[in-house]
Amino acid sequence: MATAPETITPPAENAPSSAGGEAVILRYPASAIVRKVLPAMTAPRHPVLLRLQALASAVLPSVFMLGILLLVWFMACSNPESALPGPGKVWEESHEVIMHPLKGVEFNGLLPDIQDGGDVGIGGHIMKSLARVLKGYTLAAVVGVALGMLVGTSKYAFRALDPLFQVLRTVPPLAWLPISLAMFQEAQPSAIFLIFVTAIWPIIMNTAVGVQNIPSQYRNVAKVLALNPMEYFIRIVLPACVPHMFTGLRIGVGMSWLAIVAAEMVQGGTGIGFFIWDSYNSSLLSDTIVALVWIGMVGFALDRIVGLIGRLIARS
Repeated sequence: MATAPETITPPAENAPSSAGGEAVILRYPASAIVRKVLPAMTAPRHPVLLRLQALASAVLPSVFMLGILLLVWFMACSNPESALPGPGKVWEESHEVIMHPLKGVEFNGLLPDIQDGGDVGIGGHIMKSLARVLKGYTLAAVVGVALGMLVGTSKYAFRALDPLFQVLRTVPPLAWLPISLAMFQEAQPSAIFLIFVTAIWPIIMNTAVGVQNIPSQYRNVAKVLALNPMEYFIRIVLPACVPHMFTGLRIGVGMSWLAIVAAEMVQGGTGIGFFIWDSYNSSLLSDTIVALVWIGMVGFALDRIVGLIGRLIARS
């Protein structure tokens, strides 16, 4: 004997009325409703909606936190007697600095031509500092990776150099400034040396740790394949230590940016450090705050660029 299909009865108040005024109860098979509703609930979302959702989840928390910080800043500096300017006052007093960052910058092709000591906008000072960081950091990356590989692969080099590195890396960056000025007698090479000696230590340490932590299985594979030292380095050591290496490179680029700001504050001329110190001496705290925002954004961009390069190399 056939059983009656499973049914769902809608609420009586929603049921239509018959001509005689009595409610007509409609019965729908539950399986039919599930077949219609469930696919709609589990259907994959449109790719555009997924991208928008991912973008919102990545951006909205940062925007929300930025709004809170601005609100706290506004409330803390709303008193007219406050020593620090609020957001509105910064915009009013530093409007020219904010809106014309490339003032006095001339481009020779794609390269900026910035005269030392001239009337240059904050963007020109940033470019000057970035040029110094690029030179010192590139030198530190090359030498640091090479020394890290040496220390990581040779136990004798580790015993000889590791104590020296541990001592030198604890010296504050500005403590090297008198030494660099005495060696080079000029501000430009002194700043580059200061960047180099500040950024190289995390690069060496992290690269060495990456080499030392290569799994033993990788070494066994190299022995089975009878790889020579150069092949072992290129095919085994270098790919295996890329994550540790780029961790050191990311730390190093951040320390380079810190070092150049400190060096330019002392040496003068051009650069974002000089801009901050000159603004402070001129009692232009609003310009100093604008410079701090620029420093933070540029440092964030440098960290993300180095991290992106590391991810691309790790995937290749």
